[in-house]
Amino acid sequence: MAKPTLEPTPDQTFELRGDGPYDFSRVLALSRERQEAGRVEEACNERFLACQRIEELLPDDGEVILEWNHRNSRAALELIRASAIDHFLIGDFELSAAMLELLLELDPEDHLEGTVLLAFDYIALGEYELFDEVSNDVSDKYPSKEVMTMWAAFRRTGRIPEGELARFRSRYAPYFAEFTAAEHPADEGYLRDIEGERPSAAAQARELWLQTEILWTRFPDFIRALCAAASSRSGA
Repeated sequence: MAKPTLEPTPDQTFELRGDGPYDFSRVLALSRERQEAGRVEEACNERFLACQRIEELLPDDGEVILEWNHRNSRAALELIRASAIDHFLIGDFELSAAMLELLLELDPEDHLEGTVLLAFDYIALGEYELFDEVSNDVSDKYPSKEVMTMWAAFRRTGRIPEGELARFRSRYAPYFAEFTAAEHPADEGYLRDIEGERPSAAAQARELWLQTEILWTRFPDFIRALCAAASSRSGA
């Protein structure tokens, strides 16, 4: 087996080349196969081990930006993001954040939009200054930006700003309805909708809830405050 290498390109990026356990395209495909087969723990372990191998290849000094258009380098970035999600979903926000920070170092253009999840990690960790920095890079057009903005303010002050709440309720009504609903089933109807060519706003709202549900399990007071606001509005 050839030694894995970081090959510089004329664009001042690097191509991560290797075979066997360093063929990250193969590792990524294998982890997806195991995930789809229900072997979730194996898939997570495969991704985490791949991240460790990627880190071992990086020099201690100097900037390394991986070439997005190189198949193996892109797969390496995808594995880092996937493992960050794995750890986020079990509530290990610190390790998730560390992986996403690495991802952004290797891919400053953030092709995989790791900044969104990193912002949620920072709020969970109480790192509000870091949240302020990265949230500026999250588009205001994303409903997730409104959710994270409200949650960060709530964690800081114990209340949801009225202006943010009113904007969330009016501009993102399906998301407000989902985040204040009693149940969020990932049923067949939802799965057909979200996997279709044009998912409805309601399905996308449920997807965001399901992606962030661990936060509301660990920090339920924010959702209680949202629900209280919904009840207050309906009773007005």
